[in-house]
Amino acid sequence: MVKDVIKQVEEKMKKTSELFRRELSQLKAGRATPALLDRVMVDYYGTPTPVNQVANIAAPEPRLLTIQPWDKSVVPAIEKAILKSELGLTPSSDGALIRLAIPQLTEERRKDLVKQVHKQAEEQRVAIRNERRDGNERIKALEKKKEVTEDEAKRAEADIQKLTDQYIKEIDHIVHLKEKEIMEV
Repeated sequence: MVKDVIKQVEEKMKKTSELFRRELSQLKAGRATPALLDRVMVDYYGTPTPVNQVANIAAPEPRLLTIQPWDKSVVPAIEKAILKSELGLTPSSDGALIRLAIPQLTEERRKDLVKQVHKQAEEQRVAIRNERRDGNERIKALEKKKEVTEDEAKRAEADIQKLTDQYIKEIDHIVHLKEKEIMEV
């Protein structure tokens, strides 16, 4: 029972960490990455479809993304989807290939992005601490019902605290890498 609670807590903390990593990969840091287009949906024959399912996306240069649709008739729909997205990028096309130039970031914008990263990180740390609290409450409930001993409960809470420390450290590491990426572009 205790192991199940610890396992559930660890799974939730891991999901929180992975979600944070994914969110940051979509943060525009002035560097071209195909992940920037993950949330862009194209109207493909009446069905909203992710861009990466209708085209090949590449980053041939640090400040350029190229989108090569497998069906050339989709080019206008992809351009329209990019313009409608909140990316702030303007596509240019030659009819077969779409180019997205990623603008250079200003120092002020970089600092804003770093603040945004730190704010998101704090939200993730709070989520991890909430998982710790929920796990500890479940352990205490098991102890109250006499399903686990006091020693087992203390050991489980210590294990949950170790997981909490581990995942908060991971969040901090992700923040450090993203901050370095933003400031060095």
